[in-house]
Amino acid sequence: MSAQTLDTERLQPYLEQNLPGFSGTVTAEKFAGGQSNPTFRLSAGGRHYVLRRKPPGELLASAHAVDREFRVISALGATDVPVPHAYLLCEDESIIGSMFYIMEYLEGRVFWDPTLPEIADNAERAAMYDEMNRVLAALHSVDVEAVGLSDFGRPGNYYARQISRWTKQYRASETEHSEAMEALIAWLPENMPADDGAVSLVHGDYRLDNVMFHPSEPRIIAVLDWELSTLGHPLADLAYQVMAWQLPGDAGLRGLQGVDRQLLGLPDDSEYIDAYCRRTGREGIDHWNFYLVFCFFRLAAILQGVKKRALMGNASSPEAEAKGALVEPLARYGVDLIHKP
Repeated sequence: MSAQTLDTERLQPYLEQNLPGFSGTVTAEKFAGGQSNPTFRLSAGGRHYVLRRKPPGELLASAHAVDREFRVISALGATDVPVPHAYLLCEDESIIGSMFYIMEYLEGRVFWDPTLPEIADNAERAAMYDEMNRVLAALHSVDVEAVGLSDFGRPGNYYARQISRWTKQYRASETEHSEAMEALIAWLPENMPADDGAVSLVHGDYRLDNVMFHPSEPRIIAVLDWELSTLGHPLADLAYQVMAWQLPGDAGLRGLQGVDRQLLGLPDDSEYIDAYCRRTGREGIDHWNFYLVFCFFRLAAILQGVKKRALMGNASSPEAEAKGALVEPLARYGVDLIHKP
């Protein structure tokens, strides 16, 4: 069974026994996009659900943690962070060949282009970006102990642990030598800011196409794709989102490089950062360049894993090989930032 298909014959009896209210014959349709955990819309008895699974086959250690996704979505259900309702987690790999979970299906809008060409009004575009900012601040304000996530990661030394983790992940999936990646691996540990003690729940992949907006309002109804979430430093999410805007809009990168943001009603980096700081009570951010360089390195390491999975034949999307080709350009962007004041 490939990452593109689902064994509904084996899934059917499991859902009948374990998913309250389930009835009818289940059908499955894979969502487009996404390079990590294959995601399907299930339909049965006039109702819809979403299934996310680990890809089948050989995987890198600690990757594709759908059980962690299920846990964090369940924990956030009663907070100000909008998430789908989580129904069940199945750790029995004999059902469809890998671990999976079932969550609520929501009708909404997911946008892929950060210029939001589908939105005609500048005020609405501005409101949507401000809503992303609001939700990110809400996420970083969650009381992790109160929601039962105090053990969701190791607090403190977040960047030291992340640099180590993604260096190891990169080495495990390395397919050719990259001078740019080697430069980042050497530079980051030597230029890491002192740990300021800030700890929050972090999403790990917070960006436009991982949030779902209301069908007609500039309001987020769900934050999606929590595979990389952990306890960490809140600036990691902020820098990751801002980092993505530095990229060109072509070659599959979907950035805002060269875009006249004011013309479109989009905030510039400083406006977005200032709004986040106001919402989270920060007076400012030191060492911003380091946080951006780290994000380029981390994304390059993630996409190297995508490239390796494509070569192994178990990536979740046919676009995986093209995404893997972005590793070197991303690493070079990071190296370029090292030399900027």
